[in-house]
Formats: sequence, structure tokens, C-alpha cells
Amino acid sequence: MTVNLLDFDAAGLTAFFAEQGEKPFRARQVLHWIHRSGLADFDAMSDIAKSLREKLRKIASVIPPAFVSDSLSDDGTRKFLFDVGGGNAVETVFIPEDDRGTLCISTQAGCALDCSFCATGKQGFNRNLTVAEIIGQLWQVGRTLAADAGSTERIISNVVLMGMGEPLANFENTVTALHLMLDDHAYGLSRRRVTVSTSGLVPAMDRLGAECPVALAVSLHAPNDRLRDQLVPINRKYPLRELIAACNRYLPNAPRDFVTFEYVMLDGVNDTDAHADELLELTRKVPCKINLIPFNPFPGSPYRRSPAHRTRRFAEILMNAGVVTTTRKTRGDDIDAACGQLAGQVLDKTRRIARRVFELHEVRP
Repeated sequence: MTVNLLDFDAAGLTAFFAEQGEKPFRARQVLHWIHRSGLADFDAMSDIAKSLREKLRKIASVIPPAFVSDSLSDDGTRKFLFDVGGGNAVETVFIPEDDRGTLCISTQAGCALDCSFCATGKQGFNRNLTVAEIIGQLWQVGRTLAADAGSTERIISNVVLMGMGEPLANFENTVTALHLMLDDHAYGLSRRRVTVSTSGLVPAMDRLGAECPVALAVSLHAPNDRLRDQLVPINRKYPLRELIAACNRYLPNAPRDFVTFEYVMLDGVNDTDAHADELLELTRKVPCKINLIPFNPFPGSPYRRSPAHRTRRFAEILMNAGVVTTTRKTRGDDIDAACGQLAGQVLDKTRRIARRVFELHEVRP
């Protein structure tokens, strides 16, 4: 079995080449060829010694997750489905805009956190993705977009880890992938242009701030513990007081001087004026920007999207109090690529779907 070089950041690749008796600069060369040039063929790496290329063909490989499908939305959003083996598939979304191209990457096959408004959470959890499977999404989509455009220019300018899964629950592999995104010999992205979204795993937020601080987005969705316990169950372990404190600890090392709070708008659940007032009180304690997200329905969901006038009113209350507030434009909902709709295909180790079917059909005395 060969070693997949997509699993290594610069430090890992340097260690691998040292084991082969090669000098450290070889790692930088190969890293550049794989990630900057998008090459998987060692023979095409022209400045690598022929003897090393022959050795690499025998002991190493560059194997990203395989494409299953590619769907194009009416608004230009593209959703890619990747096979990650064992009957599991994950989804990745590219969102083109006038001033940027954003890729939304998955970090797990499914998700164990079970947020009540999220399609991914409702399908259960199978496993963490490897580094090669995480960075391989960027590698594959980048190559595909460049080929389609007939261009060598970088098309992906921003990366958000907001796809399937909780990135900080797959901490080591996520951080190694982040190192590759930021490495000038690989993708060379700015820390400001790479965002990790978390539902609030407080200890892992502290580790991220110490080891690889990038832009941070927190899936908040409720202004008080009672409601957030229902919508985002991890809140029962790390309640809002601890979450807000972790945000403030993160900011000194962050590339931006604020945290983005994501807030999905659920009709009659978390979208009243009183909720907005509570949110103001909560966010007063941390420098932030609030991103209101129209709920995107999926089969079996009990929620409805807040009416547009309610979302406008909610945003108005926040902005009148001086809080920077945006409302996310829904993209790719016609191909189920919008926020909260990613579901992929997961062989659920948590048996969440099976339990839910049993509960629905259980006969009670």
C-alpha cells in the first residue's frame, strides 16, 4: 500500500522525506507540485530527480476522494458529491460571487451533534474524514474549476469549513488541512479568507486559537440557554456563558477583531423582537458580526423559514443598536446546496435514523 501524500502538511511531508533519506527541500518542491500545480503524476514534477520520482511511484500516491456527481444551480452555485468509501459520500459547495469564489468544505461523514434544524445532523454520523479527504475537496474542485475555465488563475479565493460535520470534532485532521490551505507552498490563503465554523466545542476553540487561528464563525441560533439546548444540543455541555468566554479568549490571536455569529431564522421559534433584544444583550459581551440565515427546509423538518418581513425587522433591531448585521443570500437551494441542506450519504453508526423510525412507530400503552 502506498502513502497518500495528500495526508501531509509541510511538517508531515518533511518527516516523510527524511525517512526516505531525502533533504527537506524536496518536501517543499513536492508540496508545491501537488497543491499549487494540482499534479498527481510524479513524472510530471520536472525539477525532482529522476531517481526520486521513480521511488515515489513505488511508495507514494496522490489520491483525493473520487467525484460522484456535480450539480449546477440556476444561480451558478455548484455542488460536488465525493465518495469517501464504505458507502459514505460527502458534499462540497462552490459559491461564485463577483469579488470572490468560496468553497464550502465538509470535515466529517455526517455529524454527531444533531442540531435540530440541520439535514446533516438528522442523518447521523459515520466517521471523521482524513486529511486527504478534507484537503482533497479543495484540490479536486480547484482543478475542475480551472479546467472548466481554461485558466491557470486561482478561482477559489475563500474556504469555509461549514459543510457536513463539526470541524472541531475532527480537530487534528482539520488543523493539518488548515496548515495546507495557509502554506505559501500549497494554497497560500490568508487566515482572513479561511473560516472555521463550530457549534461551540469550547476546549477545541481554545486549541484552535493557540495552534492555528483563522476566522471563526459560531453557530449560535438562540439567545438563551433554554432555547439553544433544544436547537443546538452541545449547548447542554458548553452553555452560552462558557461559549461567549471562549470567543473572547479566541479573539486576541484571530486574524479578524470579531467573531461571526450565525443565526438561522426559524418562524415563531427564535425570531421575535424579544429574541432580538436577548441577542443584543448576549452579544454586547463580545465583539461580533451577526449573520442571519434564512432557514432552508429539508424533508421531515418541523421548522419553517421566518417570513422576509420578520427577518428584516429582526435585523433592524440589531443594526439600530449598532451591531453589524447581514442576512445571508440563499444560494443553491434548487440543488439542495444551501446552508443546512447538505446530506450526502452516510452509513450511520449512531443509528439515529433507525431510532427515529422506531420512536415514530412505537406503540405506547
